[in-house]
Amino acid sequence: MSEEVINTAEELEKKEILKRYRQLLKSAKRVKGKEDRKLIREAFELSVEYHKNMRRKSGEPYIYHPLAVAQIAAEEIGLGATSIACALMHDLVEDTELDLKYITKKFGKSIASIIDGLTKISGVFDEKNSPQAENFRKMLLTLSDDIRVILIKICDRLHNMRTLEYMSRNSQLKIASETLYLYAPLAHRLGIYAIKTEMEDLALKYTEPESYREISKKLSQTKEDRDRFIRSFIRPIKTELSKIGLKFVIKGRPKSIYSIYSKMKKQQVSFEQVYDLFAVRIILESEVEQEKRDCWNAYSVVTSIYKPNTERLRDWVSSPKSNGYESLHITVMGPKGRFVEVQIRTRRMDDIAERGYAAHWKYKENSNEVSNYDNWLNNIREMLENPESNALDFVEEFHTNFLSEEVFVFTPKGELKKLPVKATALDFAFEIHTAIGSTCIGAKVNNRIVPLSHVLNNGDQVEILTSAKQKPNKDWLNYVVTGKAKHGIKSFLKEEKRMAAEMGKEILAKKFKNEKTEFGKDNIQLVSNYFNAPSELDLYYMIAKETIAKKDLKIRQIINESQLLQREHMVQSMKSSSEHKNKLENLRKEHIIIGDDNVKLDFSMAKCCSPIPGDEIIGFITIGEGIKIHRSNCKNAIALMSQYSYRVINSRWASEKPVEPETYETLIKITGIDDIGIVSKITDVISKDLKVNMKTIKFESFDGTFEGTLTVFINDTSHLNDLISAIKSIDPYINVTRQSVD
Repeated sequence: MSEEVINTAEELEKKEILKRYRQLLKSAKRVKGKEDRKLIREAFELSVEYHKNMRRKSGEPYIYHPLAVAQIAAEEIGLGATSIACALMHDLVEDTELDLKYITKKFGKSIASIIDGLTKISGVFDEKNSPQAENFRKMLLTLSDDIRVILIKICDRLHNMRTLEYMSRNSQLKIASETLYLYAPLAHRLGIYAIKTEMEDLALKYTEPESYREISKKLSQTKEDRDRFIRSFIRPIKTELSKIGLKFVIKGRPKSIYSIYSKMKKQQVSFEQVYDLFAVRIILESEVEQEKRDCWNAYSVVTSIYKPNTERLRDWVSSPKSNGYESLHITVMGPKGRFVEVQIRTRRMDDIAERGYAAHWKYKENSNEVSNYDNWLNNIREMLENPESNALDFVEEFHTNFLSEEVFVFTPKGELKKLPVKATALDFAFEIHTAIGSTCIGAKVNNRIVPLSHVLNNGDQVEILTSAKQKPNKDWLNYVVTGKAKHGIKSFLKEEKRMAAEMGKEILAKKFKNEKTEFGKDNIQLVSNYFNAPSELDLYYMIAKETIAKKDLKIRQIINESQLLQREHMVQSMKSSSEHKNKLENLRKEHIIIGDDNVKLDFSMAKCCSPIPGDEIIGFITIGEGIKIHRSNCKNAIALMSQYSYRVINSRWASEKPVEPETYETLIKITGIDDIGIVSKITDVISKDLKVNMKTIKFESFDGTFEGTLTVFINDTSHLNDLISAIKSIDPYINVTRQSVD
């Protein structure tokens, strides 16, 4: 390439960078005054300078990425100058020679703190630790100081998802899985619904490309019919809303691709059978003090025109979600017997729903909104202050407690409590107070006595029953999902264990004294190892509870035997540790080809998803069970890739098929209209026509319909598709789906 061409390309890139920078300033509605513009300009110039020799996987200048992240922060969330400056510099400390000291000196402690929260933890992690989990916890720890760290990180993740096409297939799966498991739910709980929806759709595009393409294509094909239907649906609503003097905007929009995919999977139906493919949103122009009245007036108008399904009414106007989301959701029967979801909200509510936390500052005079948000953040801070949980436990707990949907329940006095879905009566007890939870013997739910493990539903009224004689036990951990309840139970058990251990320690000390042996740390450790006690505390506890009998505490004999074993183990350990380290490192680099006899690796198929040839797969290095092979879209695989991506290895099926193909167990579910001989027809097609062996078969009949599950032996996905098509051809009402164990 000539020097002239290179110079021209560089000039074009410089012009494009300036163009994007000007576009950023134009989008930054909250940037006012010279000081704000100066801060953004200095951040931009520093980022351009230190990223000038860096390129992205796409080949574009690296500076395009921080500019895009800042653009999302400014335009799609509505953040201010400090956030935009931090977005422009978010990768400087991690990817260049600049350090936090320089950032602090030039921009101050506040900006340096945000950038520190956005910088990944560097260091060596063994197989028991997850760098992803550690980095996620580090980012969340900044919640106590500045939520902007998380908002910028969400902008960063969204741009990475938008440019994921340039990454390797393995990286696409890891990043998309992590986004589905953590970042999309986090955006949802922060109320940034537009970004949450886009993240989910993009993640589906890479984890389930065929499903994504199919739904996208069908949405496109049905657009004209859908638009025509929406126009006819909203016409009478517009007329009636205008008559009562309301100012409004009505929008019709399709549900997101991910939302439709989730419904298809959950309800096990086809695209055509999803009845609410789109929603109509009514956005009212209302004064704050008239919002509730106007929303319910609009509700009355809609339900006077179309018959509502009262079971599907969701009133988040009277009881907003913990992240401040407010809206009335109703499902009505529209023309041609089609169900339509209608969302009713005001302009303020819609702004908060689309842009989340940042929008709250525009409406800070409404104290109720801020308190809802602050309450949610305070609960997270309470969890962050628990120093005992490791990073992986923390991420799992955070996902369960703060990224899941909520149930709304009431105390006997009518006070509203919000808990995660699947919360139990015992969770509710601990939510009221740790002392109430610790002495809980049961509960009355809607005046009916239920056990501690009873799962609560929306609208339940719960009264907790206590007894001074009651105390927590280990089984209680199986009954709770909230971090507050788990922490309360574990704290009690730990204290009880500590008190018992004190007695055990006294017993052991007397044994040492009787045998005239030093009661020192090294000797105690030898006794712990001899009895396989995980810690010194556990040893004392086992003695107190007589898991270790007093007659077996022959101290001198134990110490002599332990010292001999310790020397032998040390020699063996030195040999095996280097071998294990090399093996783990090699496995990470190895590109496994499943089914190729030349590759001798210890792997097995994961039972949760039962992969078969033709499925896209990943390998996961387990502790003690070799490599587990999962389907890449398996729910468990998505969770694993989101937390342990460094233990995921590329895997694919061998291209050459063996002379005698191996068969794989596959679970299928069949539903349809019950008829005489239907089961016989199905089994004939499977075993006689297609010569497929069956391992298990179970059919049940329900009021004229049937449901069956079969475990069959299949060669590959092509073989499975032929089987499914053959069964469906028996009767037009038969539906067949492949099932996962999970």
